[in-house]
Amino acid sequence: MNNRALYLLLAAVIAASCSQSPLPYGPVPTKSQLEWQKMEMNLFVHFGPNTFSGLEWGLGSEPESLFNPSALDCRQWAAIARAAGFKGIILTAKHHDGFCLWPNPESEHTVRESAWRGGQGDVIRELSEACREYGLKMGVYISPWDRNDPSYGTPCYNEKYAKTLRSVHDGRYGEIFEQWFDGACGEGPNGKRQEYDWPLFHRSILELNPGAVLFSDTGPGCRWVGNENGMAGETSWSTLDADGFSPGAGAPPTESLMQGNEDGRYWIPAEADVSIRPGWFWRESENERVKSVDELMDIYLNSAGRNALLLLNVPPDTSGRIHPVDSLRLMEFRERLDGVFGNNLAEGARVRTSSSFGIRHRGRNLLEKRYERYWAAARKDTCASFVLELPQQRRFNLIQLQEYIPLGQRVRSFVVEIPDDEGGWQSIAKGTTIGYKRILRIPEISADRIRVRITSSKAAPVLESAGLYLYFTH
Repeated sequence: MNNRALYLLLAAVIAASCSQSPLPYGPVPTKSQLEWQKMEMNLFVHFGPNTFSGLEWGLGSEPESLFNPSALDCRQWAAIARAAGFKGIILTAKHHDGFCLWPNPESEHTVRESAWRGGQGDVIRELSEACREYGLKMGVYISPWDRNDPSYGTPCYNEKYAKTLRSVHDGRYGEIFEQWFDGACGEGPNGKRQEYDWPLFHRSILELNPGAVLFSDTGPGCRWVGNENGMAGETSWSTLDADGFSPGAGAPPTESLMQGNEDGRYWIPAEADVSIRPGWFWRESENERVKSVDELMDIYLNSAGRNALLLLNVPPDTSGRIHPVDSLRLMEFRERLDGVFGNNLAEGARVRTSSSFGIRHRGRNLLEKRYERYWAAARKDTCASFVLELPQQRRFNLIQLQEYIPLGQRVRSFVVEIPDDEGGWQSIAKGTTIGYKRILRIPEISADRIRVRITSSKAAPVLESAGLYLYFTH
C-alpha cells in the first residue's frame, strides 16, 4: 500500500471514529424532560384564599371577597426568582378549595367574582407576562379536588375539570412548561368523592400543549419524590414502573418514589417539593421561622444533588408580594451557591481514563462547559474509571458527577479515591446512582489526584462532567 492510500485509510478510520457515538441504553428523557431537568431549581408559589384565611386546606365555602391582595406584583416574584437563580415558577392556580386565580369559564368561584382588580384580574396572566419579561418559565398547579364545585363527585365533573385544564393550556397564557397534579381526593360540598379520569386529564393537556411535563405520583413527565422535605433518595433512578399505579391512594410505595426503579420501564424523574416556611401558605406567625441558608443548602444537596429537581415553595403575603424575610433569605442562598459552585477546583486538571469511545468522547470532555460534550467509556468497559491530575494540592469536601442522560441512566455504583501513602489508592467516598447530577458531601480533604472508579454499570458509563468544590458553612 502506498503512502497516499495509507493516509486515506487512516483518515477514513479517524473520521469514522469521530462520527460515532454510543447508542442510548434503556429509557431516555424526552426533549421536554431534559430541559426540565436542566432547570434544577424552580419556585413554587402557594397563593389564594388560604393566604387570607390562614388555612392550609380551604373549606371551599370561603366568599370570593376574601381574596383581595392590596398590592399584587408578579413582576416582584419573577425578579426575585431570577436573581435567586430559579428558572421557573409554578403557581397554585387552583387549590383544593376550588378558587381559581384566573377567570375560569367553568367556575363561578374565581377572581372574576372577587373585588380584586374590580373583577377584571387574572393572576395567571400577570405571572405569565412577568415570567416572559424575566426569562423564566411558568407552570401551574390545578388541583382536581374541588371543595366548592357542586358537580364534584358526579360523572360530569371529570369533563368539567378537563375543560378547566384546557382553559389554561390552550395557548392564551403562552408556554406552560409543567402541569402539577396531586392525587388529593377528599369530599366535595355534596359529601361525595370523585373517581378521577386521569387519561382524560392528560389527553386534555397534551393535545393542546404536547411539550408540557406532567407531574404526579406516577408522572408521566416527572414524579413526586415521596415526601415534602425536599429530599431524594441516596439511590435515585430516573426510571419508574408506573403501570398499575395512580396518583394519590394508588401511588407507588414511598421507597419507589424516593429511589425510582433500577429497571423501570418509563423515564419519570423525581421532583422534590419543600416549603421555605413550616406551612405552604403565608402566615405572619411564621415570619421568624423561614429556613436558614444552611438548611436550604442541605435541601439543595439532598435534592438537586441527588438527581432530582428542587421545587422550593415561597408564598406571597396578603399584599400579594413575597415577604422581605423570604426574599432576603433567597438572596443569601444564591450567594452561598455561587460561592461554593462558582469555583470548580477540578479545572486545569489533566484527565486520564481507562478507555474512551472514540476521539469525540475523550476524558477531557469531563471539564468542558458545554453539555453536549461528554466522556464515554469503550463499549464493553462497564467498570471504567478516570483520574483527575490536579495542578497542585487542593482542598475540597464536595464531589460532583453528572451522567449524560440523553443516552440513559447507567451507573449503579462508584467509588472516589485519592492516593495513599504506599503508592496505592484509598477510598474517600462511594455512591450508587449518579443520573443528571450527584453531589457527595465528605469531610474536607486535600489531594492532587482523584480517581473515580465505576464499580457497576448497566452499560458503559457516559459522564457529562466532574467537579470538586469546597463548602464552608457559616
